[in-house]
Amino acid sequence: MRNSTKIIILGVLAVLVCILYLFHGLHGSFDYALPKRGIKVVAMAITGIAIAYSTVIFQTITHNRILTPSIMGFDSLYILLQTVVIFFLGSSHITIVNKHVNFILSVSAMVVFALLLYRFLFQSGKKPIYFLLLVGIIVGTFFSSISTFLQVLIDPNEFLRVQDKMFASFNNVSGELVWWAIAIIVLALVIGWRSIHDLDVLSLGRDTAINLGVNYDSVVRKVLILSSVLIAVSTALVGPITFFGLIVANLSYQFFKTYKHSVLIVGASIMSVFALVGGQWVVERVFTFSTTLSVIINFVGGIYFIYLLLKESRAT
Repeated sequence: MRNSTKIIILGVLAVLVCILYLFHGLHGSFDYALPKRGIKVVAMAITGIAIAYSTVIFQTITHNRILTPSIMGFDSLYILLQTVVIFFLGSSHITIVNKHVNFILSVSAMVVFALLLYRFLFQSGKKPIYFLLLVGIIVGTFFSSISTFLQVLIDPNEFLRVQDKMFASFNNVSGELVWWAIAIIVLALVIGWRSIHDLDVLSLGRDTAINLGVNYDSVVRKVLILSSVLIAVSTALVGPITFFGLIVANLSYQFFKTYKHSVLIVGASIMSVFALVGGQWVVERVFTFSTTLSVIINFVGGIYFIYLLLKESRAT
């Protein structure tokens, strides 16, 4: 089957799942329920596309299919930021109550953190990309340790607010924030799409890419910044989803069997929309909100991550 045919089939399935989520069980309450469901579908779509795109390009420059941008510590920084604000200022502070302020603060903090980290890497000499990953893992662990320490000391009632921020949720997404996120993500995707063919060459390795005329350091720097912006926006909008990018990216690799990123990214994006909307429908209709979508994704993703590790070890 041709890749274009596979993409069309996946696209049809994603549209059908979106229609199912939008109209199942409405019973005439179109004026109230349909707009709310529509905002949630749009939020899930842009979140899935951002995570899928950032994961595929991140794995391309690291040449490792079990890594995601979350390894840089963005999720840990987001949780630390929410914990610190609630611990010192309280859950009634404007930075927590006002979703717009919280969104801007979270995105700004994660992007600034990424820029400082990349500046340290690229101005400290020619260090390999794995040095950046090692620094990201250490910093992320440090952030998680501080968050855990503060959560132990925090008031139990305030901890409930922190706990709400620790898991991704699409139930209370602000409509205005969704449009802000769309503007940022679309701009990032347009900028990144111009380098889509460079990614095909980068997948061959650093030396080969340089010999073929690609400005390796410039493209890697651009990809890292775009990946950071996309992850920052998606995390600030709905919360951290640790293993989701790992799942959709590797499913795209296995399903399409191609080196072309134009196919891999589109395929992973459609899969992510299908998985998020379909998963949210299951959470609402089957589990009746007894769990959250991020818990299911992290559980399935964790098992899939272990499977990939075992597969890599056997191959080695």
